Amino acid sequence: MPLPPGPFVRCGFNAALLLLGLVLAGFTSTGGSEHAATAALPAAFSDMLPRFLVEPEDEYIVKNKPVTLTCRSTPATQIYFKCNGDWVHQDDHLIEHSVDPATAMPVMQVTIEITRQQVEKIFGLDEYWCQCVAWSTTGTQKSQKAYIRIAYLRKNFEEEPQGTEVALDQEVLLRCHPPEGVPQAEVEWQRNEDVLDPVSDPNFFITSEHNLVIRKARLLDTGNYTCVAKNIVARRKSNSATVLVYAVSGAEDVALYVGMVAVALCLTLLLIVVVLVYRRKKEGLDADVADSSILTTGFQPMGIKPSKPGVWAPRPRRPPHSKNSHLLTIQPDLTTTSYQGTLRSRHDTTGKFSMTNGPLLDPLPNGSHTLHNGKLNSDPAEFVSRLSTQTYFKTLPRDVANTSYGTFNFLGGRLTIPNTGISLLIPPEAIPRGKIYEIYLTVQRKEDLRLPLAGCQTLLSPIVSCGPPGVVLSRPVILSMDHCFDACLDNWAVRLKKQNYEGAWEDVLLMGEELVSEPYYCQLEAETCRLFTEQLGTFALVGESLHMGAAKRLRLVLFSDAYCSTLEYNIRVYCMDDTQDVFKEVMQMERQLGGRLIDEPHVLLFKDSYHNLRLSIHDMPQAHWRSKLLAGYQEIPFYHIWNGSQRYLHCTFTLERLSLSTCELTCQLCVWQLEGEGQSFALDFNIAKDTRALDAEFLLMDSNATALAGPSAFQIPYLIRQKICSSLDAPCPNGADWRMLAQRLKLERHMSFFASKASPTSVILDLWEAQHFHSGNINQLATVMADIGKQEAMIFLVSDGEC
Repeated sequence: MPLPPGPFVRCGFNAALLLLGLVLAGFTSTGGSEHAATAALPAAFSDMLPRFLVEPEDEYIVKNKPVTLTCRSTPATQIYFKCNGDWVHQDDHLIEHSVDPATAMPVMQVTIEITRQQVEKIFGLDEYWCQCVAWSTTGTQKSQKAYIRIAYLRKNFEEEPQGTEVALDQEVLLRCHPPEGVPQAEVEWQRNEDVLDPVSDPNFFITSEHNLVIRKARLLDTGNYTCVAKNIVARRKSNSATVLVYAVSGAEDVALYVGMVAVALCLTLLLIVVVLVYRRKKEGLDADVADSSILTTGFQPMGIKPSKPGVWAPRPRRPPHSKNSHLLTIQPDLTTTSYQGTLRSRHDTTGKFSMTNGPLLDPLPNGSHTLHNGKLNSDPAEFVSRLSTQTYFKTLPRDVANTSYGTFNFLGGRLTIPNTGISLLIPPEAIPRGKIYEIYLTVQRKEDLRLPLAGCQTLLSPIVSCGPPGVVLSRPVILSMDHCFDACLDNWAVRLKKQNYEGAWEDVLLMGEELVSEPYYCQLEAETCRLFTEQLGTFALVGESLHMGAAKRLRLVLFSDAYCSTLEYNIRVYCMDDTQDVFKEVMQMERQLGGRLIDEPHVLLFKDSYHNLRLSIHDMPQAHWRSKLLAGYQEIPFYHIWNGSQRYLHCTFTLERLSLSTCELTCQLCVWQLEGEGQSFALDFNIAKDTRALDAEFLLMDSNATALAGPSAFQIPYLIRQKICSSLDAPCPNGADWRMLAQRLKLERHMSFFASKASPTSVILDLWEAQHFHSGNINQLATVMADIGKQEAMIFLVSDGEC
């Protein structure tokens, strides 16, 4: 028979006689509490197995209040609790002895307390459970298992009721999916703050899915309906849904329709008058300018070489020329027809601003020009500050370091946030001719714009904003951003979320089930998502794992103190989403802390297995170093990592050198998910020497300009692009058209999307530009075009005269 921890005391015959004498004398002990869990049984009961009078019940831990489990048995010599397979220490038991007055049998009662910290340690597939085991001289008995769960109720409803207007006697269905909670939330419905009782009013019916059904709408049913979810932790209310019940029939319908037509005609006439007045007041100004400050950067005639230094935006680096490089590198000269946006530094207010006559400029007698309703900005922060004060820029943070902006026309351009993997490609003709937009691109910090997540959902990308919202685009732009999941849609349900004007988040696309008729379409790559969108706004990728094989990529980065003058030395291990924007923020933060990078980053696949991430340090030279960590390892809870809301998760290992003369540190640092994959770092360095600068090659410094306008933003010259499109858009019987181009570029998965566009070739080239801007691999495209065999079109041979 296995023995629990603690003493197993066999009392002598005298003790048994004493207890029996007390029983025969009618003495009932209410006992006092003690920690000795052993008692002797009278001989009359020595051959009886213990039976339970009270067994432990399931409990919920509310906030930080511990729960008490109770077990009572008779007759018993010992009672101990076992939790999750381990015996509870004898000092944690509270024992009470008594005698049942009806049967004269000895009764033993044991209680223990379970804290929230104990339950949180068991973060896995198994739930936290306890049961008690009772002994007698004959044998043992086990009680039922009691499960202890941490109670909670999330704030956000998974589905909230929506308002509606219905005719009299029609059925109304208001949906409600309460927030996730333990224990599961109960639901009640309110109308105008009064609780609805389906028993007293049978016209109401609440389904098993918590939806409210109004069987036949009555006029008195008009009101605001609220779904209320509650459990032992909290009480949550959904947004109210307004139900309007109307009754206007027969001849009254005709009167209603006539009235509606009359109102519509009046509104149409009023709109025409307003438009005419507006155009008259404009007096020749272009009404399509998106913002009064669009001319804060100038437009100059586009030529092969700038007339003065410092005017053009920096061009991207290109690879060395090869034998085919002349095919696609001829720069067109559009001085007679159009202008290229030149994005000068906003700090340069003394530079010349030249532009040919146009609808936005009036000539002055001395030949110079003046701006209408605009001025030059001298500070990038002023631009962000101005935008954030406008109604549709309320969510734009005043963070110049993570924001790019520029002025663009029909020639298009590109915005990039350096070292984040985030860019916005504005293809040629995406902005209608005659319009000029000032466009911004920013990455949102999670503390500034929190994305609500339900259940086991997790954030898989940065939250990116581009705008202004509502601008009219003739064709999709391409937003590129990193993601941090294994890119296998068999393991995930990945949704593109967009924030609407009210600030709420909406699902606008399910990856893998894109519809070509929708305004959004995604090209998913190993580490990048490229979003085709005709509507600017704020976007993010949210995933929900379909099974435990789904995995997120974590980037593990080690930092230490750059300078150490004391005996203590700290090593910080960051466990972050594997996206460049988070890595950039951590690098910037460590630079401010004076930290240094001590090893190259490693990537760890973190699976949806509910297992924590464990970190430990090993193999330190005991004669020179010791760890100040009390436990043998540190753990980061699974959900802290999985939901992705905490950007800078890290553990700090504080080490102590036994002498100030010790400078060499060698050790092994291990990071692994329980029952999953792991990574190890073999560290061997001198703490007194800063052997690796913080901004080393791992920061991947991006020297390209943050904003490029016109042809400088593209690999393919504008006129050559037009020739390619005119040559490949028309279907060819032997397939030597845009379809072969898509196949050669390994983009055949998107054939239906390309085919839905007026110029499939131009969309393929847009995607190629978004993918290959930094690589400069234009020779690859030239080779593909040569393989297609369109030699008779001579699309690559563009002379200087033609440009």
